[in-house]
Amino acid sequence: MPIEIMMPALSPTMEEGTLAKWHVKEGDTVSSGDIMAEIETDKATMEFEAVDEGVIGKIVIAEGTEGVKVNAVIAVLLEDGESASDIGSPSAAPAAAAAPAPKEEAAPAAASPAPAAPKKDGERIFATPLARRIAADKGLDLSAIAGSGPHGRIVKADVENATAAPKAAAAPAAAASAPAGAAMAAGPSTDVVLKTFADRPFTEVKLDGMRKTIAARLTEAKQTVPHFYLRRDINLDALLAFRGQLNKQLEGRGVKLSVNDFVIKACALALQQVPEANAVWAGDRTLQFTKSDVAVAVAIEGGLFTPVLRDSEMKSLSALSVEMKDLATRARDRKLAPHEFQGGSFAISNLGMFGIDNFDAIINPPHSAILAVGAGTKKPIVGADGELTVGTVMSTTLSVDHRVIDGAMAANLLNAIKDNLENPMTMLA
Repeated sequence: MPIEIMMPALSPTMEEGTLAKWHVKEGDTVSSGDIMAEIETDKATMEFEAVDEGVIGKIVIAEGTEGVKVNAVIAVLLEDGESASDIGSPSAAPAAAAAPAPKEEAAPAAASPAPAAPKKDGERIFATPLARRIAADKGLDLSAIAGSGPHGRIVKADVENATAAPKAAAAPAAAASAPAGAAMAAGPSTDVVLKTFADRPFTEVKLDGMRKTIAARLTEAKQTVPHFYLRRDINLDALLAFRGQLNKQLEGRGVKLSVNDFVIKACALALQQVPEANAVWAGDRTLQFTKSDVAVAVAIEGGLFTPVLRDSEMKSLSALSVEMKDLATRARDRKLAPHEFQGGSFAISNLGMFGIDNFDAIINPPHSAILAVGAGTKKPIVGADGELTVGTVMSTTLSVDHRVIDGAMAANLLNAIKDNLENPMTMLA
């Protein structure tokens, strides 16, 4: 049977994408690993590789097409001995796209629809529709099968040679369903807004995938995550002097440390000093981490990325600086891989470089806290002896998910960040 190539889900949140460019045309022969297309997600443009080998029999979705749903058929691959006459009507995309996905072989026309995407411990198991169908026919438990496809996805070959085993008991629901009538509040409809401003000149700006995702995720976060906020002013005088000394010594290596590099290190160490705060909400439990994976917001045209610096507590200031500059550059070029901007328990948003004194940031799940960093400005300071001096002070606000972190714990975390920044030499110990 001809093989239907599906629109892949290149990130856990992807529901649709743009088929930016085809690298093959009808009649071309492809092998496993060949680059077939470029697909734009809400975050990046990524290459899509072939999994099977054969001849491109039909391109269903033209390049440049926007809003292609995950698991919609985008092309058909012919195997040995097959011709274009063997191609039937492409199967419809499932109503709810699930797995990240390369292509997989199409099932015979008379076959029943693939079962819904299974879950293990509340997490979705990634498997192709055909693999799910075969597993259901053979009575296989997909949670016991290791996937060999891209990103660990279970494909046809994984289930064909597996033997049936009793299925594990269904995992408990991750969280109680929302009470009836508790739907999220929605703003005025498009029609209402258009009518309101019908007598005013304006230009409609089309939303791209990134802006749609930002709007949806942060609206959900603000409505479902119980935020609370803590604020501290941090004296930067010792840090600025120490930074100047280090930068002179690092000139020969081409490294120049920024205040933000110190903030990243201070937060990473604080998560080690208050380990119970280094956690995320997981529906019916929290996950506490041993490593400090810190995300940093990077503004790009039309939105932002939050690349993650993993194991930040283990890295030197110079290593963090080099890595952050690389991630920020590739973020602005939309060249980050999904694993580089997913994950982390804590985030930093620094608008001080734009002259903002202070602000409150919105938590981006699964993070449990985000530090909003303002500009360092000259302010009067009353010393321990009561003497009035002038110092450089930076305002910070810690937004916290109260499901994970309580007030006293959050206070300890922010105090640890403040102590690290006001005593920068201790971060090298």
